[in-house]
Amino acid sequence: MPPALVSFVTAFILLNAVIGMVTYVTLLERKFAARMQSRIGPYRVGPHGLLQPIADALKLMMKEDIVPTAADRWVYNLAPIAFLVPCMLIFATMPFAPGLGLVDLNIGLLFFLAVSSLEIVGLFMGGWGSNNKYALLSAMRAVNQIISYDLPFIIAALVPVVLTGTLRLGGIVEGQAALWSGGAGVWAIPSLLVWVPAFLAFLVATVAAENRVPFDILEAESELVAGFRVEYSGMKFALIQLGEYAHMIATSFLAALLFLGGWLPGSGWLGALYFLLKAVLVFLLVTWVRWSFVRIRVDQILGLSWKLLLPLSLVLLMTAALIVALGGGVSVP
Repeated sequence: MPPALVSFVTAFILLNAVIGMVTYVTLLERKFAARMQSRIGPYRVGPHGLLQPIADALKLMMKEDIVPTAADRWVYNLAPIAFLVPCMLIFATMPFAPGLGLVDLNIGLLFFLAVSSLEIVGLFMGGWGSNNKYALLSAMRAVNQIISYDLPFIIAALVPVVLTGTLRLGGIVEGQAALWSGGAGVWAIPSLLVWVPAFLAFLVATVAAENRVPFDILEAESELVAGFRVEYSGMKFALIQLGEYAHMIATSFLAALLFLGGWLPGSGWLGALYFLLKAVLVFLLVTWVRWSFVRIRVDQILGLSWKLLLPLSLVLLMTAALIVALGGGVSVP
């Protein structure tokens, strides 16, 4: 089979696997939230509600596509695609286990951070193109918040890069195996003391960058209804939701790769299962935060980023660099 055809088939399988995963992650969140609140959750469609995501997808496909009269039609119609495509592209460089993935780039983390940040373009296009003051206000809030938390998010993600000496996501996992198996020598404990707070800072920045409670000011129901997507219906609304959950899952995968050892201690399909379980645990942790806390004010949200997370992540990055300069860390090709 020609290499180009192999790449196409592999990408097609990966894309559909991600879409299927995103579809059922919504069910997992609804079930998880229901159990937290002593409810049953989706239960009627299929055994224990397992076909509910399929019913939801069919319902959205059949809904009428309404375009506001005053909307900028080109911007309004392209916004869901501009929002979704970057959220799907970031899975292209995600290694699920050694040799199991589309491609493991030497600059895999850089690719992830660069492409994932493009979702903000589609988000603002949706708010602007809707020609709705609530949607526009939501988009402006989102841009403000995402940019504020992208900085500590990126800096915290660079801590494992400094300690392992590589931007390749698979290499970072290999570096963790070397660090915790004694490859760092006396620097193992100092490295761990940097690793854990960097992981916590990464998680907080993730919750905020994904606009989830308690940082969900862009879709505060009391004043903004559904936020920047308020004018969307049918499949356009579904594409935006698909992009949001895909980005959340990808960020959970990234957390598992950078801080939790990825597919370790397994390899092959068993390693991929370990990796998936770790990512699901990160997703459930974020979901637990979402359903346990209340929304905080915008000044508190921005203050947490600029006054606490950003200085903390910078200190952690410089500490990691100092450890490496003194002979700690590992070197991974």
